[in-house]
Amino acid sequence: MERLPKYIQHAQGKLWLTEDERDNLKISYRIKEVLFEEKSPYQHVMVLDSWDFGPMLVLDGVVQTTSKDGHIYNEMISHVPLAMHPRPRKVLIIGGGDCGVAREAAKYDQVEQIDLVEIDEAVVRASKRYLPEVSGNLSDPRVRYHYTDGVEFVGQVQQEYDCIIVDSSDPVGPAEQLFETAFYRNLHRALKEDGIVVCQSQSPIFHSDVMRQSYERISRLFAETRLYTTVVPTYPGGLWSFTLGAKHALPDPDSIRFDKPARYANEEVLRGCFQLPAFLNEMLKQEPVHAGR
Repeated sequence: MERLPKYIQHAQGKLWLTEDERDNLKISYRIKEVLFEEKSPYQHVMVLDSWDFGPMLVLDGVVQTTSKDGHIYNEMISHVPLAMHPRPRKVLIIGGGDCGVAREAAKYDQVEQIDLVEIDEAVVRASKRYLPEVSGNLSDPRVRYHYTDGVEFVGQVQQEYDCIIVDSSDPVGPAEQLFETAFYRNLHRALKEDGIVVCQSQSPIFHSDVMRQSYERISRLFAETRLYTTVVPTYPGGLWSFTLGAKHALPDPDSIRFDKPARYANEEVLRGCFQLPAFLNEMLKQEPVHAGR
């Protein structure tokens, strides 16, 4: 790499990645080496080998997943909806170019087709080669890759999927559309009558406005909406939220059954993730953030 991007610095002979969180918080990771770098038509894609978290996928200077803790996020965004659905056969993943979500969905024998819609082929290519702990170098024939815009893709299907998993990046730039009401409306239309969708809805600590807005917009469209959380060490604040929307009444979390191989998820975790801290329960009771789009 001839020229370092602004978020990679040399300091006292050591290499550091510094991630800016809204200019108010800086998170720095000591880096061993740059494993992959490519300026794609959409973003700057890097895989960096870090000292504490191992190889990590970095898009435009922001850590997306790591070999150390990526399994937590991928298992929680995948197994909660898939374990709650009675018969998930056709799954749509929006984003998820690191292949971690598809890898988890492929653990369900009854799943017949997994459509992974990732706009940037470079992310998939880099993750398969340099992040095997996340991607598992996925080669399941049920996984179909669509290198196109997720918003456009989901707008063209109707009552086709049992589960839709929106593994989006932060709501900045093109990804902002993945947090708008029009997109959620298309998700609702793309689901079968017993369908379930889950969207990552950001940090309750640092992005509470985005989280509440996602919850409110999904609540207006779906018969039942639930928020759940997990802890991902490399995400700002650690605590992370997911919003689940269903076109029908969801089962009691205590009825969840789970027997898939996993490093983080088990029945107790999947059942307990809906138990929210007091401040989060209060936050969801507040008046809507704004009407929104």
